[in-house]
Amino acid sequence: MILLGQVNNPRMAQAFIDHLFTQKIDCQLQQQGEQYELWLVSTNQQQLAQQQFNEFVANPDNPKYFAASWQSANPQISAEDSSNATMEILVNFILHAGPVTLITFAVAAFIYCTYLLGLPTVYQAFSFFPELNLENITEIWRIFTPALLHFSALHIVFNLLMWWYLGGMIENRLSSAKLLSLLVLASALPNILQFYLTGPTFGGLSGVVYALVGYVWWRDPKAGLYLPRAYIGFMLVWLVLGFLDVLGMKIANGAHLGGLIVGCLLAWIDNRKNHDEKLR
Repeated sequence: MILLGQVNNPRMAQAFIDHLFTQKIDCQLQQQGEQYELWLVSTNQQQLAQQQFNEFVANPDNPKYFAASWQSANPQISAEDSSNATMEILVNFILHAGPVTLITFAVAAFIYCTYLLGLPTVYQAFSFFPELNLENITEIWRIFTPALLHFSALHIVFNLLMWWYLGGMIENRLSSAKLLSLLVLASALPNILQFYLTGPTFGGLSGVVYALVGYVWWRDPKAGLYLPRAYIGFMLVWLVLGFLDVLGMKIANGAHLGGLIVGCLLAWIDNRKNHDEKLR
């Protein structure tokens, strides 16, 4: 067997092994003190396995590793390690995010719970203006709060996972203020666009998610932000399918497109600012 490397997190080690397992690469986990060694069984796959391990070390939070754990049945951590791993997953969930990410996550989840309990008061108070005019502009929060409203389990799960992953990355590597500005602008402007396209019956963080995708996509790589091209391609294809109306569901296409434009524009502005500062 060949040693690929060591990690100090048993759950992350298991997720990487599960990822290799889905690619028909056999790898075993061995504990040495507080470290977990990853051993490749066959030398025939050494180059590919080493390349995969290097990618894992560079970006261990990539969702594809945990997604592989759902697909494979290759457990190699003990029951005790498993309970510790559960706590570590929670810790990693919190550490990956920041206050803006976590508060927004919690508020959106809480509001959705009121929807499940048949308490429409919050949804009525947070939905967009029935009419956007000077008489009701005092309820200014309605421009932003539709982003916190979700109408199905799939809707909120996808949006919150993407929000946690992208929002946490931006907040930790840039700042809470940067993520908050993205949240505010990508809630307000796309919501206004969606209102003029379809009226006030819409909601969801997907417009903001598209803004985060656009921001990470167009931001200078030196900012330390990264999103695999496959994810960007998926989001762009989903955007196009929504406008083609072939998905058989009601989609806030205006909010999606508006959010993507907002994110790309903010990334371009920040890139120019950084460039100008370097020239001074």
